[in-house]
Amino acid sequence: QVQLVESGGGLVQAGGSLTLSCTASGSVLGLNNMAYVMTWHRQEPGKQRELVASITSGGRTNYADFVKGRFTISTDNAKNTVYLQMNSLKPEDTAVYYCNGRFAWAGANDYWGQGTQVTVSS
Repeated sequence: QVQLVESGGGLVQAGGSLTLSCTASGSVLGLNNMAYVMTWHRQEPGKQRELVASITSGGRTNYADFVKGRFTISTDNAKNTVYLQMNSLKPEDTAVYYCNGRFAWAGANDYWGQGTQVTVSS
């Protein structure tokens, strides 16, 4: 029903910045017209997925401790897009980053993107 597509990953040197985008399509009629929680997660090879940041349609944001002060989550509701601005990147930030959407209209269902690779060189 909903497709989420991440983009913006790539290779960056430690201390650099990168901005990830996640765009929703399909059944989404516009993030500006619905209640939602959008989240970014990341997963390193051999490790469990971990929550990075979240944002609600009410504007509340939350961040994992390991990214506080460095990452910023935001949305452009008119574009059905959520962003993750990543600054002061560290090699340990290297992971596949996924976005997830939970929408009031979708009930218990949530939706995942395919992921985008972020690699931070030392």
